[in-house]
Amino acid sequence: MGFLDEVVITVRSGDGGRGCVSFRRERFIPKGGPDGGDGGSGGSVILKATKALFTLYDYANRTYFKAPNGSPGRGNNQTGKKGKDLILKVPLGTLVYDEDTGHLIADLIHEGQEVLVAPGGRGGKGNTHFASPTNRTPRFAQPGTPGVERRLRLVLKFLADVGLVGLPNVGKSTLLASLTRARPKIEDYPFTTLVPNLGVLEMSEDKTLVLADIPGLIEGASQGKGLGLQFLKHVERTKVLVHVLDITHAPKNDILEDFMTLRTEMGDYDENLLEKTQLVLINKMDLYSSECRNLESLQERLEEIGLESIPVSALTGYGLEKFKDWLRNRFQ
Repeated sequence: MGFLDEVVITVRSGDGGRGCVSFRRERFIPKGGPDGGDGGSGGSVILKATKALFTLYDYANRTYFKAPNGSPGRGNNQTGKKGKDLILKVPLGTLVYDEDTGHLIADLIHEGQEVLVAPGGRGGKGNTHFASPTNRTPRFAQPGTPGVERRLRLVLKFLADVGLVGLPNVGKSTLLASLTRARPKIEDYPFTTLVPNLGVLEMSEDKTLVLADIPGLIEGASQGKGLGLQFLKHVERTKVLVHVLDITHAPKNDILEDFMTLRTEMGDYDENLLEKTQLVLINKMDLYSSECRNLESLQERLEEIGLESIPVSALTGYGLEKFKDWLRNRFQ
């Protein structure tokens, strides 16, 4: 299954069924009155959020959706069958826009949350409704009203508790795999992660956190370089941002440039991102050598700019329990 976080679809609700023109035909009642039933309402189109989906891939190849029409009314005052509502499932965190006006229709962030995007047409009234003292045999009925057609833009923004951000090859995917049951692709070359990966970290029997590995952030990401502009929107809703730095990054004195690059790109995209709770993980401690870099000095420099840091090794598990404790204190 591929990843898709933005798509335009067209939806149309069902037309209402036409009302019926009918008259009673019974023995010994030669001039029976009208008994035409109403048409059934057309089916509506509803979007429903579900935890079972993490992508809009279901809408990659099919972009037009129509609900069934209502059935026409029948004689003997029988109302036509209502068209079945069409329910389209989308991931949690899906924003629904009217593509033609740009208006935000809904932000679907809760399991089972629904929004009516195209109400079904009303069924027409049968000729029973139009009988009067001056017209006892009306020979007309209402047509049903047509359904509604709309173009919708669906935009997915992940609802992760923790966003892992960092330059390519700092070990975010390995970290996600070590902490959760997620199994992202891990290779030793830039842009291994071409899509955001999600994992669930079990903190206790009744508490879990959703972690997101946000790929593709490089210098210039906020202007569209690398993959960053495509995925920076998935950082917007995270409650905590965890910056992952590579302790083995060479040359010796520019590791903080990685961090400042990320800060600059996120601030250029949305300055509110810099107000989130943040932590720095200094990764790849299994490869650390004091001859290459002074860890204490690095942590002191991070502390000077107001950031707590934790040395870890995503590969060996070193420091990960301390990281979990830090998360427990933030998500009590």
